[in-house]
Amino acid sequence: MLVSAAPREESPVALTRRARRIYRALVERYPYAHCELDFESPLQLLVATVLSAQTTDVMVNKVTPTLFEKYPTAADLAGADREEMEAILKPTGFFRAKTNAVMRLAGDIVERFDGEVPPRMKDLVTLPGVGRKTANVVLGNAFGIPGITVDTHFGRLVRRFGWTSEDDPVKVEEVVGKLIPRKEWTMLSHVVIFHGRRTCHAKRPACGACTIARWCPSYGIGETDPDKAAKLLKFELAPGAQAPSPAVAGAQQA
Repeated sequence: MLVSAAPREESPVALTRRARRIYRALVERYPYAHCELDFESPLQLLVATVLSAQTTDVMVNKVTPTLFEKYPTAADLAGADREEMEAILKPTGFFRAKTNAVMRLAGDIVERFDGEVPPRMKDLVTLPGVGRKTANVVLGNAFGIPGITVDTHFGRLVRRFGWTSEDDPVKVEEVVGKLIPRKEWTMLSHVVIFHGRRTCHAKRPACGACTIARWCPSYGIGETDPDKAAKLLKFELAPGAQAPSPAVAGAQQA
């Protein structure tokens, strides 16, 4: 994977300004960005996030209605019939391991938090199988507490944007958190992840159809022809919207 460094001699102030321009442009591009896991409670989102490992959100959303209808509480999940839960989770892959993870997680929530998902990072990360990424998903989307979700897409894109060269998710979270106001962290996570899934792909980014190309030091690592790039998008452009021309997309503005 090719990743360009940030513009040479970019000052901290210039980096912050560029990062915020990119963020604003992404919000304008994906105003509907949201958590793509379906949920009705913190418990449901926590379990769905755990289940999303090694599969798609679409697949998780197919199985969780049945799972939560049969096991609506943490106590129900902890005391579930293992074979029945495995049958429900089988489409997500690694269903035996995921069944173990869900039952253990739910049991811990029952024993330590009276069956309720705790709304604090320091408590969430003590739960089995829950790291900062999962905790931030739950805090930001179920509790309204701002958090930065550093998943594969987010880490890839912020390095391409030249916001950081860090690979460690915790360090990425720390660095990016200094560039964007805290109140925007959850939406930042959504729009960056949306962009990674729909435009800035891992193997072949659609650079020529990218709304933030003018501020991206990695412009050119993917397809730059607007027509060819548009075909790489995982969604259609909004009515009346046009992919940027090569001249506009290639303009590197700090």
